[in-house]
Amino acid sequence: MKLKQAGLTAILTVFIAALLLFLNHYNIVGIPPVALLFSRWLAIAGLVFFGLMKRSLTSWILISMVIGAEIGNDYPEFAMQLQVLSKVFLKMIKTIVAPLLFATLVYGIAGHADLKQVGRMGWKSIVYFEIVTTIALFIGLAAINLSKAGVGIEVPKGIHEELPSVPPQTTNDIILHIFPENIAKSVAEGQILQIVIFSVLFGVALAMVREDKRLPMLNFTESLAEVMFKFTNIVMYFAPIGVGAAIAYTVGHMGLGILVNLFQLLATLYVALIVFLLGVLLPIALIVGVPIKKFLQAIAGPVSIAFATTSSEAALPRAMENLEKLGVPRKIVAFVMPTGYSFNLDGTTLYLALASVFVAQAAGMELTLGQQLIIVFTLMLTSKGVAGVPRASLVILLGTASSFGMPTWPIFIILGIDELMDMARTSVNVIGNCLATIVIAKWENEFHPVED
Repeated sequence: MKLKQAGLTAILTVFIAALLLFLNHYNIVGIPPVALLFSRWLAIAGLVFFGLMKRSLTSWILISMVIGAEIGNDYPEFAMQLQVLSKVFLKMIKTIVAPLLFATLVYGIAGHADLKQVGRMGWKSIVYFEIVTTIALFIGLAAINLSKAGVGIEVPKGIHEELPSVPPQTTNDIILHIFPENIAKSVAEGQILQIVIFSVLFGVALAMVREDKRLPMLNFTESLAEVMFKFTNIVMYFAPIGVGAAIAYTVGHMGLGILVNLFQLLATLYVALIVFLLGVLLPIALIVGVPIKKFLQAIAGPVSIAFATTSSEAALPRAMENLEKLGVPRKIVAFVMPTGYSFNLDGTTLYLALASVFVAQAAGMELTLGQQLIIVFTLMLTSKGVAGVPRASLVILLGTASSFGMPTWPIFIILGIDELMDMARTSVNVIGNCLATIVIAKWENEFHPVED
């Protein structure tokens, strides 16, 4: 009963704050700033009361995002100082990723000694990834060609091209980037794809040795995986603080008013991503038979972390753990999720297709459909492995501009709201990879949802 009362209290206080804001914004009734401030913090108090009753980490993460936005809006200078807390959270998460991937992949491959299944999951994953990302690519192309958000933009005065010089990537560079030359270096640089390649080969090699040699390493990787999941649980207690600090910093240094600027480009991306979620991922989930309610509950926490931190990597450990609880075997989660982080970046692929054509439109370049397709297919290759780095897609965009002779000044315009766009595309990356993991598990007849 207390939880229900807390929920009603939260709804009531939020409604009052929203109503006062609406009345004041449209000059229906003049509300003193102090009264507006009090109403907003009263609403936050209502949410905190609900969080105390609910005792759910996901609830606290979402509540902390609201608190962070309010701190960023009311106390921007203080909010700017909070970035260190979000960086601490990201650093702690990044320490988990490499050992967790290594342990779960090696144990999943060598522990079951079914190398045929590994190969089967590999080709099934690649086929699925390429089909879905290609659809995302075309949705991005269609969206920017319909909205023409870049047409008519003039070169802003005072723009100096001071963005870092990024040399165009060759096919050889892309291929060489997949394979590790030093696993310690790959771990230090957060190269997820290279860690996956090393772990898969290590697991295959371990499966091929004698049992007396294999068992000690298997026991070690099994123990390491369990320890890293417990490590994740400890770090996640800090998630509400890290996520709230990230949102506070974003609002503090950009302001809520940034939503008004470049609204057409921002709206184009968000609408395109929503179309992709409802028109592609939802039908796939329904066709495959994914329990939608349980799936949404499982991904709510990871997606909110990805949205606030703009890093898919930050959401990876908790997403893997939640999918395993949902009924996906660990060996499939351990293989598909990290592989998808390099090959199944749905949100990033859609964004890059949209952004590259936006740059051309802003520069007054008339691109044929064929030229647009060449650019976006190149982007689909060069974007592999960028999921772990916030706003790394800007670097990819710069490299594309260099390769196709586009000016870089339009990228400065995108830079102004890139953080807001990154929040959305990173969230879609996480949703897409969580769904892909269940699809492959279904394909392998190994998805067994946990009954209530």
